[in-house]
Amino acid sequence: MKRFVVLLILMTSAGCLLGQERGKASYYANKFEGRKTASGELYQHHLKTGAHKTLPFGTLVKVTNVENNKTVIVKINDRGPFVKGRIIDLSQSAAKQIGGLLEGVFDVKLELVQSTE
Repeated sequence: MKRFVVLLILMTSAGCLLGQERGKASYYANKFEGRKTASGELYQHHLKTGAHKTLPFGTLVKVTNVENNKTVIVKINDRGPFVKGRIIDLSQSAAKQIGGLLEGVFDVKLELVQSTE
């Protein structure tokens, strides 16, 4: 029962219906390499990580580029994005894996894979 309640809270806090959310994604600029994230970890371009406004740190999220259906699983380790209309900021390697580097801002679908709670 406790797991169900936690999952329900996570889905609600993310604005998700059945663990999904759709919106715009972007990726971290070069200037953030080596800087501390909100979780205390250092941001590194080569790691598959992301920033989300409400999901707990350590949550695994499947990100799908809706234009090409490419996917990547990222670990949430930062807060953001703080730009209206965007739902996730991705590391450069995660954005590259799903074909978002050239676009910069692209449409994605998020699905909850695993929570730390």
